[in-house]
Amino acid sequence: MKVLIIGGSGFLGTELVRRSTAAGWETAATYHSRPGDGSGATWHRLDVRKGAEVEAALASIAPQAVIDVTSGGSDWEVTADGSIHVAMASARLGRRLVHVSSDAVFSGSRVHYDERCLPDPVTPYGAAKAAAESAVRLLAPAAVVARTSLIIGSGGSVHERMVRSLAEGRHGGVLFTDTVRCPVHVEDLASALLELAACDHSGVFHLAGPDALSRHELGVLIARRDGLDPTRLPSGRRADTGIPGALDVRLDSTTSQALITTRLRGARTFLRVGTREGGVAHG
Repeated sequence: MKVLIIGGSGFLGTELVRRSTAAGWETAATYHSRPGDGSGATWHRLDVRKGAEVEAALASIAPQAVIDVTSGGSDWEVTADGSIHVAMASARLGRRLVHVSSDAVFSGSRVHYDERCLPDPVTPYGAAKAAAESAVRLLAPAAVVARTSLIIGSGGSVHERMVRSLAEGRHGGVLFTDTVRCPVHVEDLASALLELAACDHSGVFHLAGPDALSRHELGVLIARRDGLDPTRLPSGRRADTGIPGALDVRLDSTTSQALITTRLRGARTFLRVGTREGGVAHG
């Protein structure tokens, strides 16, 4: 199996590279500013904003499957147009495509969202991800659109680093008690994405953990796992700040879990004290 990971130097991309090479897959990965650290992979500089460059890269690398995990936040040219370029090139060249999307495509108005729910974004980032989803489903009907939530690791994610900074007094700010998501472990997510790349499923999948937690509740679990004092974590309500964005968005992954073998653990499981090294559960 030969796989191309678009955005391989990021947090999720790094884990995808690690797991795919460990599985013996021929792995290529792209980066924009600097290559990742993953050994065993071939690295290619790529600007997804340039459609011709994207198509040339896919043609020369000739992967069987493409996993697109790149994200430029609210930068439309990267997050929306870049994903469209990857979808167009994958479709024209007949490559299997797994496109990673986000729960940011939802407003939170209905709280619980399964795979049949249509995007209704309320932020520029969510709008860019929703546009990318629509384009992928139109241009590459056989592709997978995989929505996920907060991605947590064994210490290296943005949220984990922020929690440590807050608990140690090195960072200002608060953890919101009214912003709720369904965190997923990066190892579980990467395993599920590679599984989807190797099968013939298509359509929308939800790949999030079963535990719905506020940012503050999640921070408390991270602090306890890391031996920090959770009472030092400042809390607040996003609704009181006027910061735009969805509050409570819970991805229902029940249908998707019935179609894949990778088990997506809840944060209360993978953040238990003594589980710093993680580990993926299957079956």
